[in-house]
Amino acid sequence: MRIALLSYRSKTHCGGQGVYVRYLSQGLTDLGHEVEVFSGQPYPELLDPRVRLTEVPSLDLYREPDPFRTPRPSEIRDGIDLLELGTMWTAGFPEPRTFSLRAAKLLRTRAADFDVVHDNQCLGSGLLDIARHLPLVATIHHPITRDREVDLAAARWRRKPFLRRWYGFLGMQMRVARQIPDLITVSSSSAADICADFGVLPQQLRTVPLGVDTELFRPRAQPRARGRIVAVASADKPLKGIAHLLKAVARLRGTHELDLRLVAKLEPNGPTEKLIAELGISDIVTAVSGLDDDELARLFSSAEIACIPSMYEGFSLPAVEAMASGTPLVASRAGALPEVVGDCAELIEPGNVDELTRVLGRLLDSPERRRQLGAAGRRRALDIFSWEAVAAQTVSVYEQAISRHFTRPAIAPVGAAHTRQEAHTC
Repeated sequence: MRIALLSYRSKTHCGGQGVYVRYLSQGLTDLGHEVEVFSGQPYPELLDPRVRLTEVPSLDLYREPDPFRTPRPSEIRDGIDLLELGTMWTAGFPEPRTFSLRAAKLLRTRAADFDVVHDNQCLGSGLLDIARHLPLVATIHHPITRDREVDLAAARWRRKPFLRRWYGFLGMQMRVARQIPDLITVSSSSAADICADFGVLPQQLRTVPLGVDTELFRPRAQPRARGRIVAVASADKPLKGIAHLLKAVARLRGTHELDLRLVAKLEPNGPTEKLIAELGISDIVTAVSGLDDDELARLFSSAEIACIPSMYEGFSLPAVEAMASGTPLVASRAGALPEVVGDCAELIEPGNVDELTRVLGRLLDSPERRRQLGAAGRRRALDIFSWEAVAAQTVSVYEQAISRHFTRPAIAPVGAAHTRQEAHTC
């Protein structure tokens, strides 16, 4: 097949979308397919030289080190750029919509080059134009409605109107998702949440779990660093629960030797930096960012414990990477995490600092329990999660979408009347 893989942003070494694009494109190519990735900034670093990258430049309004920048007038090229800038100026997040419009414009002139288009969580309105010309598949890792709920619950009242505006793209994503017959998600938990929140039908969704490179993420010969805990997360996002982990570490430092490594880029003087200072744990907490895959794999394999204290996860690649590394895992009983980790982790109630403190302390004191969890996690990663299997299952969805495209029209938008009833059947 000739596959166009779309990703509105593909952060290189962290963030599920960028990792998904890198490894899925390689897996599809290994199966003999031709893959061309269309991505907005930040662009991905692709693993396979056979995969072609077509850059779809935006105004890059959120780039480092000047996020929310005002571009020069000479940077404005067309009406899509004006839409992007205007949406940012009015506190919205424009990228899913504007990327999809740019991708549709590109693919309109290249429809003969591809057999199928695969969107990675953009769900922008431009996809509906693409679907008129080519078979379309879309991956929804999880419904961003869950991020919005947690962010709103954590925000002060003055900030809530701005957050609601920021998440304004969700209405578009719901409408577009309902009109795409072939959707992929990464867990049965996410499938149920997508049905409930987006109002899609159960038969639109196919569950294909994500994979891990088990040769890169593996146990290593060197001894693990005493008391080292690793957490990979967007630390300043309430959804990821890092504040709860920091509070647990502060309680444990009096009785345990600790070295907490946060794989995250912290906002200067942001909520996480402030909390670390308030708790007096800056001497035992290190935040690192920009790690390549090998550095991240080595960090996981150096830890005694990996922790995922999230309030919600649609899948969690870090959980699978930790298991593949043979690193004992403590994770929240939230979203898809219990489904992903099985019986290979200690599960805690999300947001419960007391329970998190107890479980971390008990695990730090029990080398044998850590050994058992690490070995079980490694076996689970080898048995269930591989990018080869992900690619093969994804191709079967492509085949279904191609057959559907040429035999009957796309489904009509789903009305609100069915959504609650259908959600219970997911």
